[in-house]
Amino acid sequence: NRFCIYHRSADGGTGRGFVYAHPFCEEMNKARRMAALQSRRLAAAGCAVLQIDLFGCGDSSGDFADARWETWREDLRIALGWLKSRVHGPLGLWGLRLGATLAADVARDPGLGIEQLLLWQPVGSGEQFLTQFLRLRLAAEMLAEGAAQSGVGELRQTLRRGVPLEIAGYDIHPRLAEEIDALRLVDLVPAVRRVHCLEVTPMAEPKVSPATQRALEAWRSKGLDVRAAAVKGEPFWSTLEIAEREALLAASEDSLKGVYAGAAHS
Repeated sequence: NRFCIYHRSADGGTGRGFVYAHPFCEEMNKARRMAALQSRRLAAAGCAVLQIDLFGCGDSSGDFADARWETWREDLRIALGWLKSRVHGPLGLWGLRLGATLAADVARDPGLGIEQLLLWQPVGSGEQFLTQFLRLRLAAEMLAEGAAQSGVGELRQTLRRGVPLEIAGYDIHPRLAEEIDALRLVDLVPAVRRVHCLEVTPMAEPKVSPATQRALEAWRSKGLDVRAAAVKGEPFWSTLEIAEREALLAASEDSLKGVYAGAAHS
């Protein structure tokens, strides 16, 4: 079973629909507030939203240790099918961080009929993302022991030997780590009409990160209509306290309407 929250559109289902893919591990919990706020605002604007906790995550069935990338891909495909039976307009996928990269991967299937993607801070390199995640283990060792008992390279070797690792309270299976490690956003060219990509940055003059820009330019070269924008703010998915970023909510709505207001864009 998968735990889901359905936000019915204000028009009763005649408009568009989005399935939301949450980020990885603890980032999911930190981002729940923003996901709920955006979902409600989209529903009020006539766009239904289905939020789903993926297998082994949140309140859904299964243990995180048994999670695999393909299982999560199938979760989104099933969620899209469920939503398609309840809305009459085009469908889209919306995701945050690794959830955005997952959404792009799923959207490569033209048979799903996905019209557009809404990507918040997509992970461009799975290898880099996994390295950052493994460093949480090292940080925990330093706090507990006064020094790290291993390095990132040793942790990767442990995973390659088929041994799961417990990191920040989550047991990650070597297969899932391998699947994440191989991800490159530039290679995940979605079969959609339009991509809306938004990032949050503490920079005084917000700009989409160079890594994301490279991936989006590669997508544009394939004929995709890509809209990218950046807004000023701290990363709410990793702050100590639950945070809101009104600028991101507004920029997402503006981009979906084809309007850029109050954000740097390209």
